[in-house]
Amino acid sequence: MSAVRLSARSLAELSASSPSEIERMLANHLVTHGAGAPSTSERRSWQNSLPVLARDLADAGLGNVEVLLQHQLPLSSKRTNALLAGFHPVTGDPQYAVVELKQWNAASTWPDAADLVEVPNAPYSPVLHPSIQVDRYVQYLQDFVGTFAAHNDAITGIAYLHNATDESVATLWDNDAVERRRLFTGQRRGAFQDHLRALFSDTPGVDAADALLGSAIAPSKQLLTVAAAEVQRREQFVLLDEQQVAYEIVLRAVEKARRANTKTVAVITGGPGSGKSVIALSLLGELARQGRPVMHATGSRSFTQTLRKVAGARSKRTQDLFKYFNSFMEAEANGLEVLISDEAHRIRDVSVNRYTPKALRERARPQIEELLDAARVPVFLLDEHQVVRPGEQGTVADIRAAAAARGVDVVHVNLNAQYRAGGSDAYLQWVLRLFGLESGGPVPWFDEETFTVAVVDSPAVMESTLRTWLDRGKNARMTAGYCWPWSDPVPPAAGAGGAGLSAGATLVPDVRIGDWAKPWNSKSERQIRDVPPSALWASDPGGFEQVGCVYTAQGFEYAWNGVILGGDLVWRTDRWVARRSENRDPDFRSTKVSDAEFDRLVRNVYKVLLTRGMEGTLLYSVDPETQAMLRGLVNPG
Repeated sequence: MSAVRLSARSLAELSASSPSEIERMLANHLVTHGAGAPSTSERRSWQNSLPVLARDLADAGLGNVEVLLQHQLPLSSKRTNALLAGFHPVTGDPQYAVVELKQWNAASTWPDAADLVEVPNAPYSPVLHPSIQVDRYVQYLQDFVGTFAAHNDAITGIAYLHNATDESVATLWDNDAVERRRLFTGQRRGAFQDHLRALFSDTPGVDAADALLGSAIAPSKQLLTVAAAEVQRREQFVLLDEQQVAYEIVLRAVEKARRANTKTVAVITGGPGSGKSVIALSLLGELARQGRPVMHATGSRSFTQTLRKVAGARSKRTQDLFKYFNSFMEAEANGLEVLISDEAHRIRDVSVNRYTPKALRERARPQIEELLDAARVPVFLLDEHQVVRPGEQGTVADIRAAAAARGVDVVHVNLNAQYRAGGSDAYLQWVLRLFGLESGGPVPWFDEETFTVAVVDSPAVMESTLRTWLDRGKNARMTAGYCWPWSDPVPPAAGAGGAGLSAGATLVPDVRIGDWAKPWNSKSERQIRDVPPSALWASDPGGFEQVGCVYTAQGFEYAWNGVILGGDLVWRTDRWVARRSENRDPDFRSTKVSDAEFDRLVRNVYKVLLTRGMEGTLLYSVDPETQAMLRGLVNPG
């Protein structure tokens, strides 16, 4: 965990003598830790809020309390404004407080949503109630930081609206969270100082800050490990900031649709690991527990079958909540209250396929229209950079256009935090620039505290390195571009015992590079000895022994990620060259796919593959020039 660290006394002195120095320190900290240069509004918040906090700590006689500024939440790109570290004045035990600083002059509760707040002239509105925001930060730290595993009460949270008066934020007081995480305005500056003195003594907080920053980070609450409890019993995930806003907006839209007989479309966008599927399962669980007609749908067989297996292991009824996008061709209009379309970037142009009855085929509509019409509140969660197949049409523009044609309002929430890749926004931006999906061209990568990238010498080295992490209790997988043939399993020899595919068939080691070879993940929907069904490759322990492709990896996460770049995307001098002849994906062989579309899609494929890891990614390219380019970019000497 990283932060800019000062004693309260030093912060007060710098605020008085050299406020620009604090700003320089914080800006340098964000850049060197992969968060990028701070925005103008971020700099303004430092200028306006930190001197106020410093003055109040000094006036409270707490100059020895340690102040951690821009403290990054573990496995997240979210940062707290300030985290105070010291010792309790009565017990003498370590004590911590997250302080959320707001410059608001006024704010009011959003209509029909006590957890959301409307701020005049704010660029984004609504936002989360500040006491709820800081409460979520506290819960998140309690879940992930070893220091708090047995001492949850050692940390609390405070919201400080130092430019506001009680009257200007009058509606914010009527919220249960204010009882848990105190809210103070500038009008209550004395009460704020009293509260700080009740939490901290003036004993130097150096050791308490050392203990926090050096604490072990608990394993991530990974999506699949708590999916069953999430859907069937109670919320297991702590939703932060925009995640909670998206969750609340959808629930409010459901209430509005019920009361006023209206229809609203919700679109939630975000990059890999930003929490889209966490929000989807949180909504599914809450609405199902309320008895609302709700379903979850994806276009991914792997993701849907895995959720059925994990979340519905003991309940056929729960399994039935998980459908495919093409399940709604004949759905009654607004027959559901809510349809949650996760991985909506995989929406196809139409739902029909070769198995669709002729009568249905003749009246086929665009799949996006079927999903829009199926519920009063259709919810779409997507990442536009994860469109990887021809015919996929899940973009914000597509959804808005289809909704506009029906005269239906659209609410859009952008999740700007990242949770996969150790919360490394820098790594995700590095991948986007590497493949030209954002402007600026490739840039060097330097390892961070929370995320590692390495270019390995061979697939054998990649496999052995990943196996080392696997032996340490980390989950790991290896994937590759679709650049090798994909054979059917070889049936058992006559007399080998067993009848049928699952009894004795073997996978063909199709992915061959030099003297190294591994099979692709199984095509079968059944277990083949120790080989998991294709849909469970990413989650079943047996999946490590096969190489996955984008269709089995998309939507999943694992701690350590190995990616083999095939010959379908290579670096030549100063640019990427897409080579369709090297690709074996049947979807890309069609003459209906232009060279320009193939180029766009294959870049998205590798972007998806490179962003599955939470702790690190290993890279290898079969092309020498591409391998040399990657070596020059990753941790250059």
